[in-house]
Amino acid sequence: MTSSASRFFAAAALLLLSSCATTPDKHPEMMMADGAANHPITVEPSYRALKLGWSPAGLTQPEQVQFDAFVSDYLAHGNGSIAVSVPATMGGQNAALWFAGRINDMGVGRDKILIASHDTAGDDMRVEVNYVSYQAHTDACGDWSDDLAFTLMNTTPKNFGCSVQQNIAAMVADPRDLLGPRPLGESDAARRATVLSNYEQGKVTSAEKRKADLSNEQSGLSNASQ
Repeated sequence: MTSSASRFFAAAALLLLSSCATTPDKHPEMMMADGAANHPITVEPSYRALKLGWSPAGLTQPEQVQFDAFVSDYLAHGNGSIAVSVPATMGGQNAALWFAGRINDMGVGRDKILIASHDTAGDDMRVEVNYVSYQAHTDACGDWSDDLAFTLMNTTPKNFGCSVQQNIAAMVADPRDLLGPRPLGESDAARRATVLSNYEQGKVTSAEKRKADLSNEQSGLSNASQ
């Protein structure tokens, strides 16, 4: 092979390699091999509201169940305070006290309960309870525009990873966890004092395990050894 021919093939190889060097920064429209990059999960605040009829006798049984479920959802997914808005009429104060007391009995601190009043529109005398939670979602799946039977460029299909991201967004218990780590909870002062006391006395500091837990551990060890 002549030197000129060698230089030709070398130049052709370099040109081929440079044409394959397609990166996301040079081609923003290119799909990544990571489904999370192609279909990112978005976390947005969502306004939740519930309107209930009120009478001096309280709520009806179906509305009581609906109200308890609403407050339970706030305890699990709510962010900030929960607000109660009562009609600005006679008896509104009694309704505010009833709702605030019920919410507090279910485990919400009084500093998280906001009370307000609103003007009634017509004969709408309902009490509104609301709070803000977070919802996780991603783009809808189903983009089959790529011909998967012809993959000459070996690019990532547009639908790749979408279903996984949809499942993660639907299953996450608290979407705020996708925004960042939670703050540390309060320490167990009683347990800490017990551990320190046992340590100072030279006693075992770990908690005693239940017999059921011990049997499960022994069963797992025996299965692993087989």
